[in-house]
Parts: sequence; structure tokens; C-alpha cells
Amino acid sequence: MAKGSRSQIKRERNAQKDQRPSAKLSYARVSVQKACFVLDAIRGKDVQTALGIVTYSPRYASTLIEKLLKSAIANAENNNGMSADNLYVAECYANKGPTMKRIRPRAQGRAYRIEKRMSHITIVLDEKK
Repeated sequence: MAKGSRSQIKRERNAQKDQRPSAKLSYARVSVQKACFVLDAIRGKDVQTALGIVTYSPRYASTLIEKLLKSAIANAENNNGMSADNLYVAECYANKGPTMKRIRPRAQGRAYRIEKRMSHITIVLDEKK
């Protein structure tokens, strides 16, 4: 058990927190596999190149990730005082969210299950050294 007052414990925990600018989209109505196609394309790229990739990508997930990337850039500029010219996509990943179960009527009174998957998408930026 940690020693000290509650506020001291919180200060220590927040000091260990990652200071890089990030943005997270929870409960995105796209599966993890489909989101990862776009995320793999922008991982490690500078933000201008990444914005160009997601703008012209034909996938549905790219519209969500474009908005999320712009949000992460705005967070870096407004909250951390970083310049958008020096930023690159340090991390980007999609975690599995809840799945909505739906029923599809089939022949002879049967019912097949349709799973509508969701994901939590995170983008973390960093400055070039």
C-alpha cells in the first residue's frame, strides 16, 4: 500500500503518466480488423503525410481516423504547445469494444446471429528529435 496522503498519491501517479498528446475514439462502429488496415498505413509517418493517406483512403474507417488524427494534432498544439510541423504518429492501435448481437432470419425458421463489432481507436503523437 502506498504511503502518504491521497493527493500525494495522485500527484505521483500523474507524474508517471504519458505526456505525449493523444486522442481516443471509443465505441467506433467499425471492427478492429478494418480499422487496423488504415492504422497500419499511417503508423510512424509524420502528421502531414498521415493526413494525406487517410484523406484519400477509400475505406470507411479512414473518415473516423482522419477526424481523430486532427483532434490529436489540435491537442498537441493547444495543450502541449507543440508545432504541427514536428509531429509524427508514434503509436496508433485499435482495441476490441463491445459487440452488438443481432438476429438474421433464415430458411425453415432458423435464426443466424449477426455480430456488429465495435472498437476503441487511439492515436498517440510525438515530436521528432
